[in-house]
Amino acid sequence: MNKLDLKTIKDAAHRLLFDMSEEEFLTLQKEFDITLAQMDVLGKIAGVDEIEPMTFPFDIEVHHLRKDEADTPLSNEEVLLNVKEKQSGQIKLPKVVL
Repeated sequence: MNKLDLKTIKDAAHRLLFDMSEEEFLTLQKEFDITLAQMDVLGKIAGVDEIEPMTFPFDIEVHHLRKDEADTPLSNEEVLLNVKEKQSGQIKLPKVVL
């Protein structure tokens, strides 16, 4: 894979509206070089192109969902049973907008 030069990294940062110091650009360039070198090593593994990419390490099968059945709703009195403040049959909350 091609090495990313500092000009390309600065151009990408500018397009993404990143404000970085020269030292940070140099650090980022070193990190890209390491990442690209690791990708090259992984790409040289025999048969790596034949393996399907893994998005999650475990097979997931969901069998625990219950059936969606209608149930009797709570009455207004039951809902308001443990409420600190109520007004006109509704739960009264403190004002959150100034």
